[in-house]
Amino acid sequence: MIVTAVEQYALNHHISTAAAYTLFRENGINMLIRRHYNALHTQPLDESYYFAEDILNSKRKCSAN
Repeated sequence: MIVTAVEQYALNHHISTAAAYTLFRENGINMLIRRHYNALHTQPLDESYYFAEDILNSKRKCSAN
């Protein structure tokens, strides 16, 4: 799930997968995906990307205010 989310995030944001992975790690996305595995594994695989995107967008909005 983490690999799919990182790869999709990198593709959608036109950054390298290494940069996307670093962003995920710095923001605790990897741990959140693992923590919510029981719910996420019942969803389509790309749901982990949308989950990460929502978290990062929320963090951006909070830091902008």
